[in-house]
Amino acid sequence: MCLTYPAQTILPSQAFCPLNESRWGLCWMNFQALIITLSVVGGAIIIAFLVCLFCCCKCERIGSYRFNAKMERQTSKTKEKQQERKAEMKMRHEEIRKKYGLYGSNPYSKFS
Repeated sequence: MCLTYPAQTILPSQAFCPLNESRWGLCWMNFQALIITLSVVGGAIIIAFLVCLFCCCKCERIGSYRFNAKMERQTSKTKEKQQERKAEMKMRHEEIRKKYGLYGSNPYSKFS
């Protein structure tokens, strides 16, 4: 039999009718099936959210690894160029010292 549902309680009391025979909203909608269906849908939504959250964090980490690797490559290139320039300047200074005879012991060398 189809009766109006007591709106004061969420679940119908066993005195009113058993859960597997209770209906919600419409006489053809089983309350127990509705609870199970909503639980499954809610669980699926939560799992989908967690999977998306995990994928986004993983992609972000991969992106940061790529960015860090790129920055490290650029840093190493810059250091190589700087060392090359430093070696060239040192060679140039040595040539100038040889040219003007300043290559020997210099009394001011301890200051540089």
